[in-house]
Amino acid sequence: MTEFAAQSATWGVVLTLLAFGLGTWIKNRTGKAILNPLLLGSIFVMVFLQVAKIPYEAYKASALPVSYLLLPATVSLAIPLYEQWELLKKNTLAILGGILAGVVTSLGSIWVVSVILSLTYTQYVTLLPKSVTTAIGMDVAAELGGMGALTGAVIVLTGIVGNLAAQGICSLFHITQPMAKGVAIGTAAHAVGTAKALEMGEVEGAMSGLAIAVAGLLTAILAPVFAGLPL
Repeated sequence: MTEFAAQSATWGVVLTLLAFGLGTWIKNRTGKAILNPLLLGSIFVMVFLQVAKIPYEAYKASALPVSYLLLPATVSLAIPLYEQWELLKKNTLAILGGILAGVVTSLGSIWVVSVILSLTYTQYVTLLPKSVTTAIGMDVAAELGGMGALTGAVIVLTGIVGNLAAQGICSLFHITQPMAKGVAIGTAAHAVGTAKALEMGEVEGAMSGLAIAVAGLLTAILAPVFAGLPL
């Protein structure tokens, strides 16, 4: 299998699509929110690589075309935002204020956890950009001296948890305003959370898509500031 992986240039793409497709089928058949296709697909890929004894580096190189789709997929979230343009103009300050509060809370919570658990600086900055899209978070972590690959895994996990918990948390805290839901989900759980926001409604999806971009920019600016805090 290792020899096959080295010779084939597209097996990683096929494996990724099959794993996600199987995860989607299981989710649709069971109707269980916890059986998120991204979570199941990731598990299927990890199990396959482990059983077939294929190094992750070989899979990553072969699945690279899928990664290229991440940026255009994120940019496409501007479509629902455009459809809610008037709503955005009327509430610009409130929306930006909410995103800023979410980014500061995310970065601050990681600093507090790192202090309590006595994490090293490398571990700290690896976790710091956990709530933004991988296209931004991995680069930010690497620039600060963190482990970019591990940051990517943490970002995906954060998104999955956000996707699964979004509806329940909004209900628990009686958050009913569509804009508030969208801003919170997009700021906390990037594109994976936005998939849930789009299911909840057009306004939620539009605001969540906006939050991804703004939160990514603010994180890139503020993360170096938080990285300089003493542990």
